[in-house]
Amino acid sequence: IAAPPELITGATVLTGDGRRLEHADVLLEGGKVAAVGTGLAAGADAVRVDGTGKWVTPGLIDVHSHLGVYPSPGASAHSDGNEATAPVTSQVWAEHSVWPQDPGFGAALAGGITSLQILPGSANLVGGRGVTLKNVAATTVQDMKFPGAPHGLKMACGENPKRVYGQKGGPSTRMGNLAGYRAAFIEAQDYARKREKDASTRRDLKLETLAAAMDGDILVHIHCYRADEMAQMIDLSREFGFRIAAFHHGVEAYKIADRLARERICGALWADWWGFKMEAFDGIQENIALVDRPRNGCAIVHSDSEEGIQRLNQEAAKVIASARRAGMEIPPERAIAWLTSNAARSLGVADRTGSLEPGKLADVVVWNRDPFSVYAQAEQVYIDGARVFDR
Repeated sequence: IAAPPELITGATVLTGDGRRLEHADVLLEGGKVAAVGTGLAAGADAVRVDGTGKWVTPGLIDVHSHLGVYPSPGASAHSDGNEATAPVTSQVWAEHSVWPQDPGFGAALAGGITSLQILPGSANLVGGRGVTLKNVAATTVQDMKFPGAPHGLKMACGENPKRVYGQKGGPSTRMGNLAGYRAAFIEAQDYARKREKDASTRRDLKLETLAAAMDGDILVHIHCYRADEMAQMIDLSREFGFRIAAFHHGVEAYKIADRLARERICGALWADWWGFKMEAFDGIQENIALVDRPRNGCAIVHSDSEEGIQRLNQEAAKVIASARRAGMEIPPERAIAWLTSNAARSLGVADRTGSLEPGKLADVVVWNRDPFSVYAQAEQVYIDGARVFDR
């Protein structure tokens, strides 16, 4: 059933594309953002929401979540995120593990999360396809999928694959990791050439996914901590012609912030997680702010946590505070992009969501105050113009 038009009036609006509007209105109609401005008019059938003293932002997007594949309650029967049977399992799709009844989805919605990418875990060199979901209650994952969003491909470098497979015949070293990626993509290149010459060539789901990544149809997301390894993965992407959408976790991304900006690669990062293993040792609290700083920099705050996803706004607030201590002042209208438009860009859906612009999907949050306040709460959450959460 189509949601009625809604007019939110008199709020502070962070559009997600760098603008901050005071005493502004947002009109939602037909599932889309119809208008943003002051003194907007709406028909008699429109629901009116008094936004005085409130803040309005685009719906928040978490680009790194395992909700549904590692749902709550945590139990071995629910452990469906890592197909740890071979170093390369690009044939598996995270959506085939998602349990829509995971209560984590509802908890995330109460924190303003309207879209999220569900990824396989990081045990493997190539863990499989990720899926972008709208955070709507549903019985099947197909009813949650973001229409038209490209698949992601989850890759992982560093300690995790070599730890998991070091006792299973390898890889057991970082050089083994790189050799494993290269062998897989070389095989996928051969497969793609055969399929092009002969359409009757038997489908191979593992190689099909890797070939689609090289064609640009699947966006590559890489779990990677160290700056030197991120550089290695950029070299790998050039060798095989795939584009890296984002490095995830990237504790040392600040060391190559300028290069990431030049390559148009996003950094999907934590505010302050560090030091829990050797490759996470050299973290600094200004990481996100420094990745955000260069021209074309694309910084994203992600969770990788069923608890952290409930307060991504507060994680971003930590970054603002850390940057301020280092002499960098980041206004709310810029920081909100870390949770909205930059995230949408990395998922290939920025043309449809991530900012409050006419014609884009009406994924919207009404906050009781500045969303970067520790006291902030999401009061109303809209997805495709329908009010799906009301505190």
